[in-house]
Amino acid sequence: GFSMSIYNVTSRSIYLRWPKFSGASSYRVTATAVNTVGHSLLAHFSDVTLKGTLTSLIPNTIYAIQAEAIDKNGIILAETQIMQSTAPDIPVIDQAYSKLSNSITVEWKAVPGATSYLLTAQHGDSFIETVVTNSPGTVTGLKPATLYRITIRSINAGGKSQPSPFRRAKTVLAAPILSVSSPSCDSIAVSWKAVYMAAGFSVSLMRSDGLGRMLKENTTNTSLIFANLDPGTLYTIKAYAWNVNGIPGDDFTYNQRTSPNAPVDVQVAFNSGALRAIVSWMPTEGALTYSVTASSGLLKLKCNTSSASCMVPSLQCSSEYYVSVTAYNDAGSSKPTDAVSLKTIPCAPVNISIEEDEPGHLVVSWSSVNFGHYYVVFVKSDDGLEVHCNTSHTQCHFQSDCGFTYFISVFAYNKAGQSPLGDVFNYSTAPCCPSDFRAVLVASDTLEVTWAPVRGAETYGTRARGGSGVVLCNDTATACTLSALQCDTRYDVAVYSFSEARGSNTSCASKYVATAPCSPEIKNISKEALSAISVHWQSNNEEATYIVTARGEAGLWHCASSGNSCTLINLPCGSAFSVSAIARSPAGQSLPSYSVPLETAPCCPNDLIVTQVTQSVTNISWSAGMGAQTYITTLESPNGQAKCHTLQNYCLLGCITCGTNYTVSLKAISETGLTSSCTYQGYSSSACCPSGVKLYRLGNNGIRVYWRASDETINYNTDLHGSKGNFTCTPSSGLSHCDITEIPCGDVYTAVVSPVTDKGPKITFCPKKIYS
Repeated sequence: GFSMSIYNVTSRSIYLRWPKFSGASSYRVTATAVNTVGHSLLAHFSDVTLKGTLTSLIPNTIYAIQAEAIDKNGIILAETQIMQSTAPDIPVIDQAYSKLSNSITVEWKAVPGATSYLLTAQHGDSFIETVVTNSPGTVTGLKPATLYRITIRSINAGGKSQPSPFRRAKTVLAAPILSVSSPSCDSIAVSWKAVYMAAGFSVSLMRSDGLGRMLKENTTNTSLIFANLDPGTLYTIKAYAWNVNGIPGDDFTYNQRTSPNAPVDVQVAFNSGALRAIVSWMPTEGALTYSVTASSGLLKLKCNTSSASCMVPSLQCSSEYYVSVTAYNDAGSSKPTDAVSLKTIPCAPVNISIEEDEPGHLVVSWSSVNFGHYYVVFVKSDDGLEVHCNTSHTQCHFQSDCGFTYFISVFAYNKAGQSPLGDVFNYSTAPCCPSDFRAVLVASDTLEVTWAPVRGAETYGTRARGGSGVVLCNDTATACTLSALQCDTRYDVAVYSFSEARGSNTSCASKYVATAPCSPEIKNISKEALSAISVHWQSNNEEATYIVTARGEAGLWHCASSGNSCTLINLPCGSAFSVSAIARSPAGQSLPSYSVPLETAPCCPNDLIVTQVTQSVTNISWSAGMGAQTYITTLESPNGQAKCHTLQNYCLLGCITCGTNYTVSLKAISETGLTSSCTYQGYSSSACCPSGVKLYRLGNNGIRVYWRASDETINYNTDLHGSKGNFTCTPSSGLSHCDITEIPCGDVYTAVVSPVTDKGPKITFCPKKIYS
C-alpha cells in the first residue's frame, strides 16, 4: 500500500511525492546511479513531509530511487522503488539572430543525452516555445521589429533541463504587402501600407522570363508606377523595408502581368440560319481571354473565349449590332476594339392577312419589316404544287382553285440573308360545288340525290325549296335522301359542299325536280251495269293521268282517265275486288290510294234441273253460283207459286199442280246480300195420275185394269210387275181400261197406271195396286 511518484525532473534534481503511511515517523529516500559506480544520495524526511527533492545529481543519468517508511523505533514498515533519469545538461547559446520578421534563429552546442531542445522567446508576458531536434533552431510566430529574450532547454526521456542563460535578439522589419495593378497595357502600379519601424522601401521590377533589364526604385513613399513596359508581359516585383540602421526586412515578391493590347483585324461572319455571328481576330500578346460584345441599343450580348474566335448566339432579327472585342488577362482588360457594324437578317413578316376578294383570286398582304429589302411569298397547295411571288411591296396576288388548302409563308430578304420562317398560314378555299348531281324520285314523296365527291368538301348539304317550305339534308356521304316532300310539287334542288375551314359554298347551281303526283282519294264506287263499275275520286293534281285497278282472285281490271272518274267493265260476277287508284305524271307515279272493297253480284248457276218427285212435289237442283251463299228458287204458274230459300244447291217444292206449266226462276244471294236474278226454261209438271184404279181377273192368266182419267186427252200406260215377269199394256187413245193376258199364274203382281209422257222418264209415283 506504499507508493512513490515523480512530479518534476531537471538536469540535477528529481522531485518526489508519496502518500502518508500509517505508523511511519520518518521517511528515507536513497538514489543510486545505475551506470555510475559509487555515486548515491541519501535523504531523510519527517513524517509530516510527503514530498522531497533530490539535488546534486548527475545530468543525463538513470537513478534507482528507493523510498522507505520507518517507525519511531527505526523499523522499516514499507518500501517502494522506481527508476528515473535526470534531464540533460543545460545548453549554452552561441548566437541568436533574425532573418525573417516572424522568427529568430538560435545556435548552440549539442548537449550529450539530449533528444530535443525547447526554444523560448519572451516579450513581456508573452512566451512562444518551439521544440527542435538540433542546432540551429528557429522559433517562429514572432512579431516583426520586436526585441525578444531567448532561452533554450535540453530534453530527454527523463525531463527538461533548466533554461540556459538568455540572449536578446530583435526580429527584422515586416515585408510591405503590395497591391499591384496594371492601369494600362504598358504600366504597373505598386502600392503598400506603411511598415512598422520602416525608414524606407526598395522596389525592383523585372520581366519574369529574364529578358530585359531590372528596374529598381528606393522610396520613402508607399506607392510608385513603373511605365514603358511591354503589354501583356509577366513581371516579377520584389519589395522590402529597411530600418534606420539600413537593415533590410522581409521582402515581398509579386508576379504581375501588364494588361493586354486591344486585338486587331476583327472579322465578323454572320450565320443567318442560326441567327448567330462568328467573330475572329488576331491574338494579342499576354491575353488569356477575350470578350466579344455585340450592342444594339440597350441590348448587349457577350461571348467569352480563350481562343481567337467566338460565337455570339441569340442575335435578334432586323437589328444592327456594333461588335467590339476586349482582351483580358489577370492584370485587367485592354481597350475595346473599334466597333464593327453587323446588320442581321430581317425578321419574319407579321400581320399577314389572306383574302379571297373573289373566287379564284387570293391576295396576301403583310407589314413591312425593318432591314427588309424585298419579300418572297411561297404558296403551296395540298397537292404539292408550289408557286411564289417576288416583290419589294407588301402585297402579292395569286390564282386559286376551289377545294384546295394553301400553305402560305412570307420571307423577307436583305444582304444578310433570308428571314427566319415565321408563321405558316393555311388558307382553305371554298369547297368545290358538286356538279351534275342526279336527283331520282324513289317514292312519291322521297327524292334521292347522288353526286360525285368534290375536292375540299367535308360534308354536303342538300336543299329542296318548294311548296310551303324547305327540306334540308346534311351528310358526309355523297348521297342524300329528301323525304316528306309535298306531292305534285316542283322543287328547286341544290347540293352545297361544306368545309370546317371555309363553311358552305352557297354558289352552287341548282336544278328543278318535280315530285310524283299526289295519291287520289276514291270517293264513290257505283254500279252502272251488270259488269260495269264506275269509280269516282277526288283529283288534286295539276296534270296527271289516273289509273284505277280492281285486284281480286279473278285477276286485274283497269281503267284510266285524266278526269275524276272511270268505268271498270267486264268484271266477273261473284268476285271480290280491292279497288285503288294511282296518279301518273312525267315526274313519276303516286302512291296508290287507300283501297276500297268491291264485290260483284253472285253468278247465276249454269245448270238447273227440275225433277218431279211426286205428283205434288218437285225437286230442283243447280250447280253452284260463284259468290252465292244462299238461293231462292221459285216455280210460278197462274195457279200460284212455290218458293224455297236454301243454303244448298237443291230444293224440294211442294204443292205442285199436275199438268201445269211453270216458270222457273232463281235468285243467287251473296254473303253481303248482293242478289242476282236468274231465269231458266219453263217447267211443265207431269199429267195427273188416274184415279179409281180397279183390277179384274180375266181367267187364270189375264187381268183387266180400269181407271178414271183426269183428262180425256191424256194417254196412260199400265205396268204389271211380278217375280215371274213384267208386263205392259197401252190402250188406244180415249180408253180407260187395258187387258193384260198370258201372265203366269201363282204370282203376286204390282200394277201401276201412269200417264204417258212425250219425253223424260216414266212416271213412277202413281199409286200401286197389288194383285195375286
